[in-house]
Amino acid sequence: MGKLDGLRVVDLSQFLPGPMLTLMLADQGAEVLKVEPPAGDPARGLEPFEGGQSIWFRNTNRGKKSVALDLKSDAGRDALGALIDSADVFVEGFRPGVMQRLGFGYAAVAARNPRIVYCSISAFGQSGARAHHPAHDMAVQALAGFLSLNDGPDGAPVVPGVPSADMAAGLTGLSAVLMALIGREKSGRGDHIDVAMFDSLLPWCAHVVGEAIHGGVAPRSASQRSLGGAAFYNVYATSDGRHVALAGREPKFAAALLEALGREDLIPMAGAPAGEAQAPLIAFLRETFATRTQDEWTAFMAAIDVAYAPVLDLREALAAPEIAERRLIVAAEGGHQIAPAIRFASQFDWAPVPAPELDAHG
Repeated sequence: MGKLDGLRVVDLSQFLPGPMLTLMLADQGAEVLKVEPPAGDPARGLEPFEGGQSIWFRNTNRGKKSVALDLKSDAGRDALGALIDSADVFVEGFRPGVMQRLGFGYAAVAARNPRIVYCSISAFGQSGARAHHPAHDMAVQALAGFLSLNDGPDGAPVVPGVPSADMAAGLTGLSAVLMALIGREKSGRGDHIDVAMFDSLLPWCAHVVGEAIHGGVAPRSASQRSLGGAAFYNVYATSDGRHVALAGREPKFAAALLEALGREDLIPMAGAPAGEAQAPLIAFLRETFATRTQDEWTAFMAAIDVAYAPVLDLREALAAPEIAERRLIVAAEGGHQIAPAIRFASQFDWAPVPAPELDAHG
């Protein structure tokens, strides 16, 4: 039994934020009706494919039902209205104003189903000067100041490897939907949730925003304790052209490693302010790690109490024993699936389910 058995969700979203939100609902038993345009969610066509289906699409839409509707037609709008009448949750990810033009803005939807929880996901929210500005993840990261923190040694920002704004919006939206459903039990009414990727991402910088938030200097990686200015929260190259990460600044970790390397004299420097004060320690560790291979350092670190990890590529990471131990990647009929991160002690092991073919439930 899933925690959300009996919950009915109408989902008009595409690509990442909305589909990730509704995926987590579907994984817990919610009936998610994925309403797609006649051509389907564009994610269906994104490579690579496995078992005839996009791996991206499968891992954001498994367990859902697909209904293809042309919302520019009377028949399509009538069909959507019928789905809304029996739904608990409605999720859409269009630019602000689109749903109103189609006749399915929150006021219209709530008039026919007052208990519905209506979640709108957009780049910059339903109101404000930028509400109608087109943007995907990286543009949101750029305008939120996050891309500037993703800077290389030369200080220039680089394309981020993770769509943080997309995923932050999906997680924020999930939390808001569940809160609204709990609130509905008390009030008897649903609500309209305005989830902006921009808004959702901003709280993720609480650990580095200190100076900038009260008018000080903007953070740069080389001077930040969590971004590269601290010796024991940093990445180092090894002799085989690979990398390792030290990822714990606690004094006990610094002492353990520096004692093992015979440089107890450098221990006080590990507690100095990030940036120039730690530069000699960073230089020492850079030179030291360059003397052995990644595997040799991993073996060396095994007996030391230090927050250390080899930097793996995704292929290596997915083959690591931790993945198999926790069944995080599951081979299923048609291809591999990424298992849910949410687990309950009262439930049996999760079993993969397929993603729907276009209009399979229309």
